[in-house]
Amino acid sequence: MRAGVHVGEVERLGTAVRGLAVHQVARIMAAAGPDEVLVSDVTRTLALPAGLGFADRGRHRLEGLDGEWQLFAFVEDL
Repeated sequence: MRAGVHVGEVERLGTAVRGLAVHQVARIMAAAGPDEVLVSDVTRTLALPAGLGFADRGRHRLEGLDGEWQLFAFVEDL
């Protein structure tokens, strides 16, 4: 299992969702390793007040997206 989590604007077309955030989260998920949940920096920032833990996974170039993305892995215990 691997997963990616990102926060962004999407648009609905019937039962489908699309938009830049959908592409971004797909690339984040593709960067995740086995049994890893990777999140974007904005997701980590929004989740920190809830007490969730994250480990820095560094900056990544994600296919089809400009610049580098700082990614974090969700961890149950720091």
